[in-house]
Amino acid sequence: MDVDITLPAPEAEPQRQYYFMALLKQQLVPERAKKNGKEFLTACITTFGCQMNARDSEKLEGILETVGYHIVETEDADFVVYNTCTVRENANLRVYGRLGQLGKYKKKNPGMIISLCGCMMQEPLVVEKLKKSYHFVNLIFGTHNIYRFAEYLVRCMTEDRMVIDIWKDTDKIVENLPVDRKYPFKSGVNIMFGCNNFCSYCIVPYVRGRERSRKPEEIVAEIKRLVADGVVEIMLLGQNVNSYGKNLEEPMTFAQLLREVNKIEGLKRIRFMTSHPKDLSEELIDAMRDCEKVCLHLHLPLQSGSSRILKLMNRRYTKEQYLDLVDRIRAKVPDVSLTTDIIVGFPGETEEDFLETMDVVRKVRYDSAFTFQYSRRTGTPAAAMEDQIPVDVVKDRFDRLLAEVQEISREVTARHTHTVQEVLVESINEQDPSLVTGRMSNNTLVHFKGDASLIGTLQNVYLDECRGFYYMGTPVENS
Repeated sequence: MDVDITLPAPEAEPQRQYYFMALLKQQLVPERAKKNGKEFLTACITTFGCQMNARDSEKLEGILETVGYHIVETEDADFVVYNTCTVRENANLRVYGRLGQLGKYKKKNPGMIISLCGCMMQEPLVVEKLKKSYHFVNLIFGTHNIYRFAEYLVRCMTEDRMVIDIWKDTDKIVENLPVDRKYPFKSGVNIMFGCNNFCSYCIVPYVRGRERSRKPEEIVAEIKRLVADGVVEIMLLGQNVNSYGKNLEEPMTFAQLLREVNKIEGLKRIRFMTSHPKDLSEELIDAMRDCEKVCLHLHLPLQSGSSRILKLMNRRYTKEQYLDLVDRIRAKVPDVSLTTDIIVGFPGETEEDFLETMDVVRKVRYDSAFTFQYSRRTGTPAAAMEDQIPVDVVKDRFDRLLAEVQEISREVTARHTHTVQEVLVESINEQDPSLVTGRMSNNTLVHFKGDASLIGTLQNVYLDECRGFYYMGTPVENS
């Protein structure tokens, strides 16, 4: 990092952030470590929420490592970051619950810095509560200005007050900052930010802002750098990847981007999420069929099987349109693994509406489904709707749906038993160190005999036995 910190900080990004990183590394972090009587400072990042948040945390961690922090797993570190989620109310409650413990750590270590960022911080009521009841928090920022992390850290070390910077929205996209990837062989890549859909139950557009897409050449260049650094699998990330490119000066569809990424030499696998059914075009289905690197897995959120409830949710498709889409996808990509999200207990949902959802589950036969009890989010249209469903009714429907989903999933997952499948090895098995764990193209887990030398490689594995939601396999000679 060759930056002259005797000069004023530049205005342009990301050069401005590299200036503050140099200031931290050369001066502020060593001074703080010395003041605290330590050889070095430690940092811990805890991530709540989706793949977008996980990718953001990799960026935060990359910056912390660049400026001299040692990353640890324990929250009694010198610097603790909570990267928060606010999709469901219990995510907020978890953060408040854990903040109390951080306060105790800080009493023992007064030099500790505590930071909160992410979607939850975009809610004004949350920030007011933190200011009022959690005075020991040092830094609060949101989703739009995460790239300014180094600058905020400088302020924390030079200003004796709580630093708060929340932006309502932004049109800026700043990348090319340090990233500490969790896995050396796979990585998420942001292709767009924000969401324009405004589903009536969802707070994401309010906390992530409007859709804005990265330029395709920047995405391709980033993936090429990742491949050169050993990455074989990438996950293209966006709140709704199907609407990628609409705000670019030279519009490009997601299907076109997929075909460009598929051409990158050395890249083995391409995943993406999330896909909104209303925007999933025939062009994209064709690209999934034609691009050999695109994995045989599509996450296609249903949310409800009732057309009436879907309209109240502002999902902009019907039950019949969704089922037709599934038929068209399977006609062109026959072995695709379909997964989904389903909400139970949306305001006004009747037993008949719920049975419509069960009907879709039985017709589609998902490989797996993330099932949720409706969570009332203040500020969304659904929160103000009448006929909120009683908790006991929601739980009963949730339990019935979960049982159905799991039974179908066991049957569907087993369809590849006694076949040879390509598996990307991800880790040593947590229960049995003589085994390794990896994923098939369709995202199903496979455990088989192996050692750490296989991590990050693609192996051919014979699937001996399906045990509900994963396989036990035997490695075979790679051809």
